[in-house]
Amino acid sequence: MPAPHAAPVLDTVSHAADDPGRELPWAELGLKSEEYQKIREILGRRPTGAELAMYSVMWSEHCSYKSSKVHLKQFGEIPQETPVGPMLAGIGENAGVLDIGQGYAVTFKIESHNHPSYVEPYQGAATGVGGIVRDILAMGARPIAVMDSLRFGPLDADGDTRRVLPGVVAGVGGYGNCLGLPNIGGEVVFDESYLGNPLVNALCVGVMRHEDLHLAKASGAGNKVIMYGARTGGDGIGGASILASVTFDEDGPAKRPSVQVGDPFMEKLLIECTLELFAAGIVAGIQDFGAAGISCATSELAAAGDGGMHVELDKVLLRDPTLSPEEILMSESQERMMAVVEPGDVDTFLAICEKWDVEATVIGEVTGDGRLVVDWHGETIVDVDPRTVAHDGPVYQRPLARPDWQDALQADGSGALARPASEEELRETVLRLAASPNLCDRSWVTDQYDRYVRGNTVLAQPSDSGMIRIDESTNLGVSVATDCNGRFAKLDPYAGAQLALAEAYRNVAAGGAVPLAVSDCLNFGSPEDPAVMWQFAEACRGLKDACLALGIPVTGGNVSLYNQTAETPILPTPVVAVLGVVDDVTKRTPSAWPSVEGDQPGHRVFLLGETREDLDGSEWAHVVHGHLGGLPPAVDLDAEKRLAALLHEGGQELGLLASAHDLSDGGLAQALVESALGNLCGVRVDLAGVHADPFVALFAETPGRVLVSVAAADVDALTDLAARHDVPLTGLGVTGGDVLVVDGGFEINLLELRSAWMATLPVAMA
Repeated sequence: MPAPHAAPVLDTVSHAADDPGRELPWAELGLKSEEYQKIREILGRRPTGAELAMYSVMWSEHCSYKSSKVHLKQFGEIPQETPVGPMLAGIGENAGVLDIGQGYAVTFKIESHNHPSYVEPYQGAATGVGGIVRDILAMGARPIAVMDSLRFGPLDADGDTRRVLPGVVAGVGGYGNCLGLPNIGGEVVFDESYLGNPLVNALCVGVMRHEDLHLAKASGAGNKVIMYGARTGGDGIGGASILASVTFDEDGPAKRPSVQVGDPFMEKLLIECTLELFAAGIVAGIQDFGAAGISCATSELAAAGDGGMHVELDKVLLRDPTLSPEEILMSESQERMMAVVEPGDVDTFLAICEKWDVEATVIGEVTGDGRLVVDWHGETIVDVDPRTVAHDGPVYQRPLARPDWQDALQADGSGALARPASEEELRETVLRLAASPNLCDRSWVTDQYDRYVRGNTVLAQPSDSGMIRIDESTNLGVSVATDCNGRFAKLDPYAGAQLALAEAYRNVAAGGAVPLAVSDCLNFGSPEDPAVMWQFAEACRGLKDACLALGIPVTGGNVSLYNQTAETPILPTPVVAVLGVVDDVTKRTPSAWPSVEGDQPGHRVFLLGETREDLDGSEWAHVVHGHLGGLPPAVDLDAEKRLAALLHEGGQELGLLASAHDLSDGGLAQALVESALGNLCGVRVDLAGVHADPFVALFAETPGRVLVSVAAADVDALTDLAARHDVPLTGLGVTGGDVLVVDGGFEINLLELRSAWMATLPVAMA
């Protein structure tokens, strides 16, 4: 997300659908009347058509963050330092960059491509992956892995989910697979609120040496501006910038031409070409082309530099020669980059591009006058201060108000819901939840992704965390997880954002990593709804407070608003990605306990953390009763820090932990299911020490808990470790056999359990 910049704060004025201004050209570009007047004041004259096009896309909600800046600025209050050292680049850059030791740095970021993925699922998702990969590339890093956080309407929604889901998954897999980037994890969530407005959030991780860091700025008068990559076409004109800044009506959008079209093979060439350009030391500044296309790349490069820029737009290579200058400025054609190069290096730059069969052309130069000037066949069509385009757009103090229905929602807890009354009903509930859309096996999705290409994937676990090796000689690696429970966020958006962070933090720690930093993708409804803005403001405040408590910074991210159909917003969905560093990936802690062969003794299973009666907003209430109400679980961030420290020491330093699986959706029951099915190894557990009520013990979703297993010889060491870190430890049982057994209750054969868990998505998608 961009760094906040000083700009006048405007009072928002809602415009009725019959506003006569809607008939004016500026209104057709998505600008409001007061925004158009502000442009005239900035320029001191009426804008040209090209200037109007440039301001309209750059001042769109998607590009300018005009409704969210006032809330995002609080992330700047968080110290920009990770647990292992200072950040090398943070908020305001294309992506955050972190020092992970041994001279290495990693960069990561998550962004949305929601509305385009509903209009055209395959291309919308594919170009979402392509865009985030170029953000990472533009920092000077080699992209090494991707993840995706996906949300759809109900799995059985024939006219929506069954159209969108296959296309999105194919787009994510098709683009990433062609790039040779492993997909190492993510989420797939289903809920009624995402019907007609799916969420497609894509994440990329890149690695570089410290000295390879590059920034997006145009400095040095006389330096040349070069566009390289794919030619500019008519696809994506006003796509991500304008399409993502409006609300769908009940009939859905009719904006298919606004969706970009991706070419992953061109992007692969662009990646390798760019990395060779970096290695040659001839790139003085660089910017990828994302939303707003040339308008964005030129204005942001010039605004971040110490001069200005002069561009000859007619030198841009086109796929469609009939494009007008306004269309060229707004086009969001994919696989394009812009570089600033010293004059003496231009020939070398062009030769490297030619080697990789990447078209490149000099379209302008850096100037010293502080202006962005664009000519078209000798006529000046843009003459602006680039900061007014890139940074000094309107900042809205949107009205916000806690909704009238919030008290009633929170008062409607799950206490009155019917609970399983017998051991057999408990057994059936375990099976039902394991087979539910949000907890079932994700292989139908992940099998379409290449998770192990390039050979450095250590862990590719959907719904938990992914891990990838950075250095083969030292086994240094990183772990990444994305998480969010939108139901919790609706019950209490402040707590919901903190719970999302805590879960991702815990997932990264469970593998043995030290959590370092956050990237977020904040998905909400219309900012013109005061209730939505209250949710957004509370989520930002919750995330900031949680980052301060955990001692990790926000490196950047994305805001996606207008995620609603007609008057119905999605669940507030502040997706949080956490990245952690792993000293030695060969010592990573698996999520499933080991199998038991022959007469070998089983591993001892323990629960770390305390269990409370946290059932409001739970998967049990959602699946069994279709209920949402009450208060989300209370998160103890200090306890999360102590737990993470235990997991790192017990895994990486002491090698005690044979497995570690966090408890979240579905509670202990689902953690037992996934830990057992990982290696088809059963377990016998006693729930008496967890909670007096076996139902609560199994299905409560209290945060700050992890299911671990250790060899019998390591039980005392684990007990001492838990005591030192002040983490509650409860013995559950022993692994072995082919049955999940709850003493005094029920048992489920693992083949029956696996059949229920694996069948849901393939049957639904058949």
